Amino acid sequence: MSASFPATISPPLAGPAIHRGPAIARLISGSLSRRPLPAYTAQTVSASAASTAPKPRGLLLRCRAGEGAVPGQVEAPLKVMISGAPASGKGTQCRMIVEKYGLVHISTGDLLRAEVSSGSDIGNKAKEYMDNGMLVPDQVVTDMVVSRLSQPDVREKGWLLDGYPRSYAQAQSLESMKIRPDIFVVLEVPDDNLIDRCVGRRLDPVTGKIYHVKNFPPENEEISARLLTRSDDTFEKVKSRLETYKQNSEAVLPTYSDLLNQIDGNRPVEVVFHEIDSLLQKIRANASEDKLAKSNGKPPDSLHTAASKNEYRGIPTRLNNIPHSREIRKYFYDDVLQATKRAIEDKKTRLQIDINIPELNPEMDVYRIGTLMELVRDLSLTFANDGKRVKVCVQGSMGQGAFAGIPLQLAGTRKILEIMDWGDYGAKGAFINIGAVGASEVDKEDDMFVLIAPQNAVGNCIIDDMKAMTDAAGNRPVILVNPRLKDMPASSGVMQTMGRDMRLQYAASFETCYSFRLLFYAGTFYPIMGALRMAYPNKYEIYRRVDEPNGKEKYSLLAEFTENPTADDITNAFKGPKKEKENASSGFWGFLSGIL
Repeated sequence: MSASFPATISPPLAGPAIHRGPAIARLISGSLSRRPLPAYTAQTVSASAASTAPKPRGLLLRCRAGEGAVPGQVEAPLKVMISGAPASGKGTQCRMIVEKYGLVHISTGDLLRAEVSSGSDIGNKAKEYMDNGMLVPDQVVTDMVVSRLSQPDVREKGWLLDGYPRSYAQAQSLESMKIRPDIFVVLEVPDDNLIDRCVGRRLDPVTGKIYHVKNFPPENEEISARLLTRSDDTFEKVKSRLETYKQNSEAVLPTYSDLLNQIDGNRPVEVVFHEIDSLLQKIRANASEDKLAKSNGKPPDSLHTAASKNEYRGIPTRLNNIPHSREIRKYFYDDVLQATKRAIEDKKTRLQIDINIPELNPEMDVYRIGTLMELVRDLSLTFANDGKRVKVCVQGSMGQGAFAGIPLQLAGTRKILEIMDWGDYGAKGAFINIGAVGASEVDKEDDMFVLIAPQNAVGNCIIDDMKAMTDAAGNRPVILVNPRLKDMPASSGVMQTMGRDMRLQYAASFETCYSFRLLFYAGTFYPIMGALRMAYPNKYEIYRRVDEPNGKEKYSLLAEFTENPTADDITNAFKGPKKEKENASSGFWGFLSGIL
């Protein structure tokens, strides 16, 4: 296995004061202590994340622990694009958005009519094409939209672009002029429902009110007698309009893939608006915080930056002191988050996180599951802040009868997940849902899945349920946090053999995106000799812990490996490449992962 031995060492991180609060208490709101979620505000992003990497594209929706406006906060106008097929409810949602946020509603149909009526240059151009039965060219429509966007009321209040752009050329024209929304909302409704909505739709010519023969019938026979069917609400024309909409969407959506939020529109109007409203609230808060930071001369921090070798600040010190301080926990949470985001951006879909700092290892102290769930919460909320719907999963009871049970570390975990503090803006329920492990837990609207410490138990194997779940998830990311998937003896004490190779092969199919463990002399847990770290896409790094004369300590980088190093590789790294031969017969330098 190839390894490199750099001459430089990574700078130390001094150990901060120890925080003695229990892990589980930090998770739950109410009378127990409530820890803010620092990973979601620009001011508290870890210094380890400071890098020259480009700012990520996406929503970066921050969940803040405090309610109400930040003192001195500057409101930033929203910029929203919304798209939906005919009868998807787009018009209703536009009206509700405008009513709450005061945005200027811009639709090309209304613009065309207004420009033509005003006799403007753009309107006259459009009228020539319309009078000749021709489609108005993309450039004319774009000029019309850009002209409206430049008006003072739009610049002051923000804008809601309804059903525009409709073509790739229109989207690229806006891109070339640096006109981008904060969010692109797409209302998703099954075709059969859309057709039923259109074909059953009726218009009251007197009041202009829209009815539906099944879903919203008229109040009395008098109204029913005068209702009209729109000429384009026939089955054939609706099908044609749906096909046109799909073609337009396929052309436009790739331009805004980083801002895309697909909303299930096949629900009550109020439920759909609640989800859209939740997104817009977070975007507004985020934009206002960035604007406030800039006005104070402080550039907004990025939540996602690559862990550069030159800027990596080193391993936190005093890791034998537990519980770990908030700063140490946050350091590791940020480290895990950045590596996981980079892996997902590289289209990795089966990922594994292995982190065994003392505070995050519940194997010998089940109460530390609280800190592990705190990590899962920060990870899930950050992806939810990017508009992703995250399913957080913990396995339930396995086996039947006398053999039914759940691993001790996971007992009560589901209940804690349900009551823990998931931040403001309704993240839990709208973007984060709690589930179990299995194919039945995979819903269409889920974007990714986080499994908390999935593990086999005596006589029972979780891998079959996991495989069914990942098969159902398809290309959506599935992230295992501290899995324990080795085979366990059956109730009779005999190791399970049927299908063992297939189970182990499946367990090995998950790619490690983050790994951290402490290193000790064989058979001991003190003192800490060093650490092994890997953060995707970097190599595995071996560090030596060094005591300094001033009573402090630091971690020095010894070697790097392209693959997870063996015990001999670690021994050789500590003793040096020149002593590899004599190491082969020595067990004194055998290293183990730290479990405290």
